[in-house]
Amino acid sequence: MNPAKIIRACCSLIVASTFAIYANANGTASLQVQVDELRNTIGLVQVAIYNRDGTIPDEKYQNHFRVQTGKIINNSVTITFDNLPHGIYAINIMHDENTNGQVDKGYILPKEGISFSNYSQINLTNRPNFKDASFDFSGDMIKNVTVVYF
Repeated sequence: MNPAKIIRACCSLIVASTFAIYANANGTASLQVQVDELRNTIGLVQVAIYNRDGTIPDEKYQNHFRVQTGKIINNSVTITFDNLPHGIYAINIMHDENTNGQVDKGYILPKEGISFSNYSQINLTNRPNFKDASFDFSGDMIKNVTVVYF
């Protein structure tokens, strides 16, 4: 192998290792949110993360810590939150089919898909709250969340 290539490869490895150590030492990591089995590819998926008790449910998405939207491909979306400080978080997801940025409701229940971390179903007796939706985030993590349609 060419000595210059070996030196470049070693330098790349050192830089990557240093970045990983620095990120871990500062208490940040990446949270990847995977949303599968969406009912269609219309609109966007909005993923909001929360870091305080009492912030969910958040129908108008005003209390979030961070929020991102993603394009639906093959009825799935993956959103990554980089450099996220370690802590306790909860996830709130909306399949925003008409891309208006809000949860559209019928008489009582949402017309579009919604979900929260740690919830496989949502109903009037199983309303989401931060305590039940929260999880400990202390390093790189992948969270799979299933959207609920009513």
